[in-house]
Amino acid sequence: MRYDLNDLETFLTVLELGTVTAAAARLNLSKSVISKRISDLETVLGAALFRRNAGRITPTEAAERLAERLRPALAELIAAAEGAAWDMDGVAPLRGTLSIAAPMSFGILHLGPIIARFAAQNPELEINVDYDDRTRDLAREGFDIGIRIGAMRDNALMQRKLCEDDSMVCASSAYLDRTGRPETLAELREHQVIGYSHMPNSQLWQFRDQGRFVSPSVHGRLKLNNGEAIRDMAIEGLGLAMLPGFIAGPAIAAGRLERVLPGFGTRPMPIVAVWPPVSPLPAKLRRFVDHVAAELKQPSWQTGPKPGPKPDQKPAG
Repeated sequence: MRYDLNDLETFLTVLELGTVTAAAARLNLSKSVISKRISDLETVLGAALFRRNAGRITPTEAAERLAERLRPALAELIAAAEGAAWDMDGVAPLRGTLSIAAPMSFGILHLGPIIARFAAQNPELEINVDYDDRTRDLAREGFDIGIRIGAMRDNALMQRKLCEDDSMVCASSAYLDRTGRPETLAELREHQVIGYSHMPNSQLWQFRDQGRFVSPSVHGRLKLNNGEAIRDMAIEGLGLAMLPGFIAGPAIAAGRLERVLPGFGTRPMPIVAVWPPVSPLPAKLRRFVDHVAAELKQPSWQTGPKPGPKPDQKPAG
């Protein structure tokens, strides 16, 4: 017995919605078909994917691990399969409206010119762009697509990874001259850090240490909801900042900020395009995703070599 894409899609739908009944309604199938697909997949894998108790099902650890790897792989497979058909309409002009949600700093600094070039290439397409660092409900708020930074947590959305960025700790030279330059993660507790309102410090300040990610204890009196605002606070000497490379890189290159703890790796941040499930995928959406992916294949802000470990530190991993 072998599983197929229908089995995998059914598994992810049940995991996302939490019940066989809801999955059956979304997929327009009977509950018995949904249950059989899950049972067949469990048989092939030799592992239980759900615990069943009094009509309720909960995913097992095996299910969570499978879903974590399966979602991006399945999205890429679907995109590849649809790509053959997408190329057939490549000469047709795009019409209608494309609504895009994107984070403020990344949108203004890097995505704006990319969208502008796409708009110039498609003069008959209306484009609405909303820059906001909040995570938007795309379907409810009427967006066709969103650009997001960081690990995906919305299992209901399709996604395509566009590129990856590295966060980095930085501060002004004036601040570091005054307080000292930390050389270990433990020393961070002696410094003021500038927080990000949309993410707890424990999630933002993560470093790779001995092959795993750790969150050292940090604290600070300032917290802002925008990366460029955090950068400006750091430039004024108000503390250490953990910033994405696309914000920190230019400031460091210009000498306005100094890299801190360069030998310690941080958690990479995927930059992804996400959109509500729709079939067939509209040409305007497909071409926009392809356009952004091509533009970000070699991100403009990642021009220099990545830092290596300090001489007295073993490489992570």
